[in-house]
Amino acid sequence: MAKNLWGGRFTVKPDKTFAEFNNSFSFDIRLFDADVRASLAHAEAIWRAGVLSDKEFDKISRGLNKLAASASHDDHFFDDNEAEDVHSFIESKLVGLIGDVGKKLHTGRSRNDQVATAFRLWLRDRLDETDELIRAAQNALVGAADRHKNAVLPGYTHLQRAQPVLWPHWCLAYFEMFVRDRERLADARKRINVLPLGSGALAGSGFDIDRSAVAKALGFDGVTRNSLDGVSDRDFAVEFAGCCSLIMVHLSRMAEDLILYCSTEFGFVELSDAVSSGSSLMPQKKNPDALELLRGKAGRVFGHQMSLLAMLKGLPLAYNKDMQEDKEAVFDTVDTVAICLKTAAIVLDNLTVNESRTAQAASTGYLNATELADHLVRKGLPFREAHEVVGKAVLTAIDQNKELGELSIAELRKFSNKIDDAVFESLSLKQTLSSKSVVGGTAPAQVKEAMKAAKSYLRK
Repeated sequence: MAKNLWGGRFTVKPDKTFAEFNNSFSFDIRLFDADVRASLAHAEAIWRAGVLSDKEFDKISRGLNKLAASASHDDHFFDDNEAEDVHSFIESKLVGLIGDVGKKLHTGRSRNDQVATAFRLWLRDRLDETDELIRAAQNALVGAADRHKNAVLPGYTHLQRAQPVLWPHWCLAYFEMFVRDRERLADARKRINVLPLGSGALAGSGFDIDRSAVAKALGFDGVTRNSLDGVSDRDFAVEFAGCCSLIMVHLSRMAEDLILYCSTEFGFVELSDAVSSGSSLMPQKKNPDALELLRGKAGRVFGHQMSLLAMLKGLPLAYNKDMQEDKEAVFDTVDTVAICLKTAAIVLDNLTVNESRTAQAASTGYLNATELADHLVRKGLPFREAHEVVGKAVLTAIDQNKELGELSIAELRKFSNKIDDAVFESLSLKQTLSSKSVVGGTAPAQVKEAMKAAKSYLRK
């Protein structure tokens, strides 16, 4: 049974309910591997500082490595429900394994800097895994674009049909969002990857520990510059949750698009049975549950970010027990984002675009109205006047239940004598797409280059 690390000052055992309330072992067990790694680095640091003899250092190191090995293959290794937290659990196990020399390991550190170090180590690894999952989702977007590289669908503003775009252009819009997500994670990693160990409880260590050497051993870029801040900083956790909130925003927006697109009213996309579910009552139903859950779980991650901010906002320096609440919020954020990214990639791999339906939708509803205005501008009419002319032409087309391209040249010239026969080519779906040839536009040539760039990005 693990022993509390702070019992000497106390003469009465903790109340059972308080102990349950206070303990964090049930969830911070996730930090086991990270804490062992940090403890190995700390053991070397206090050995170099002359606190441990060669024999003691070797014994502690072997003991910690043996604990790590046991944890990996012994299903009952963590069956110690009396441990206050994973840190006291490790110390208790170590002392039980190698004797009282294990009690020397905690020299020169506090649980405050120990926890902060293990948390940063753990989160750094999870951030790297999250980055790889985003990359996988980007690969799935490129794959979905490749499968339907010539598909055209309406683009929307205000959820009203606006202008035609290529399906790969739609896919690459979300690809770009994920590029920014990866950039944010990379930037956040810089602030995660700073070593607090050596800050002690709040004032620094009383032993001559080479913090820079410890940082190097653990792969940190540097050390915290202020011990008060080192033990009480959780900005990195909030920042990570913020990055994850934006990831979930992007996943949720993509899910909402696809939920609409796979509805009967749109009929643009069909999800395979592998990522759909049915109704317990209505046999005909095929529901986009995977997408709806992506959309729904976004709020869960947003809530964790808010809980972290609320937890920190009134805390005085330095460490306070409130900070124990950071773990579950971050742990669940990591888990939720991971399963959502994995699911998003699977959905993208299991969808089919109804190209005839999307093309028909992109060809009706006056999505080429701007092309008519641009045609007039090229003939010398100011755009604002061209805009008004085309608005009147659209009204006439609506009255006649025709598309703009179905009006005769004589009918079109009633609105402006600058319109000539070349207008019909301008109003074609092909030209409507091709004219958007600026960098970042939906012209086939630009989209082809954008796809090449996306694939090159993924090869890096």
